Amino acid sequence: MIYTVALIPGDGIGTEVVAAVKPLLDDTAERAGFEIDYTEFDWGSNRYLQEGSMMPDDGVDQLRKFDAILLGAVGHPDIPDHVTLRGLMLPIRKELNQQICKRPTVLREGVQSPLRGYEGGDIDFVVYRENTEGEYADVGGREHRGFEHEVAVQSAVFTRKGTETVVREAFEAAAERDGKLTNVTKSNAQAYGMVFWDEVVEEVGQEYPEVTVERLLVDAAAMDFVRRPEAFDVVVASNLFGDILTDLGAIISGSMGLAPSANLCVEGDAPSMFEPVHGSAPDIQGQGIANPLATVLSGAMLFDDLGEVAAGDRLREVVDEQLADASAPRTPDIGGDASTDDVVMDLRARL
Repeated sequence: MIYTVALIPGDGIGTEVVAAVKPLLDDTAERAGFEIDYTEFDWGSNRYLQEGSMMPDDGVDQLRKFDAILLGAVGHPDIPDHVTLRGLMLPIRKELNQQICKRPTVLREGVQSPLRGYEGGDIDFVVYRENTEGEYADVGGREHRGFEHEVAVQSAVFTRKGTETVVREAFEAAAERDGKLTNVTKSNAQAYGMVFWDEVVEEVGQEYPEVTVERLLVDAAAMDFVRRPEAFDVVVASNLFGDILTDLGAIISGSMGLAPSANLCVEGDAPSMFEPVHGSAPDIQGQGIANPLATVLSGAMLFDDLGEVAAGDRLREVVDEQLADASAPRTPDIGGDASTDDVVMDLRARL
């Protein structure tokens, strides 16, 4: 079996981790009896600086034919973040209908959490984030720029289909895991979109009597991610709240360099996109010390999505083996002094 994967290294350390991890993905695929046919796209901030756009006008259409997409990172210190985000990642997510962002948070053996008293396995939850609408809907505008009465309007959009899609997937995950779902909103202050969200959760929840539902306001959820992270199993949240909470989740589980994510097209008629949660990290670009494990684990999620679950499991196994081994190489973000390539070479040897 040959799968086609669109490779978008992007910016900063994204290019470094993608280049380093690609041979490991190939090794894993070969051992599992399938192949990956990559097509690399040089889209990103350098293209924007040279040509004025992050990707060509037909960029999303070019991606439709692939089985999956692997993205490195996006962001450049000389380009506003809203330009890079709206120029590449958001169009891909929206136009390919990647309605769900799935982000697992796992404290692995051998990794130190900044939270006192937590060891490997104590933190293990997954966040289902709505990914194409909500607070990141491109609805709003600015008027009267430069005048005292200048005004900016930014609106959030919640559709029944979009909300129900992510909520249902979260309930399905909770039913397969420990049977607990935490619904995060801010419905005390946002009485329309967030109350609507809560109502959809309640309606869908009637189909899953075996799942216990906890409701938390987002500020309380942020506190509880710190003071009782072991209490979470599956979390469902809007685009903005899910984005913020999953970055917090990455840190309490040891490092942004360990956090993978999947942007999932649930309908299955377009490719899903997989990416490490970390950004382009221009402060360490070119030093060869970026942690590749978030990209490795994103690759494991990519394999899962292709139906090659055994290959995804094997990648997670070798990552777990490496992190549990105190003598193994690890990058500076998790207390070591090894290079990106050192970590990947060790994983390939373990494989």
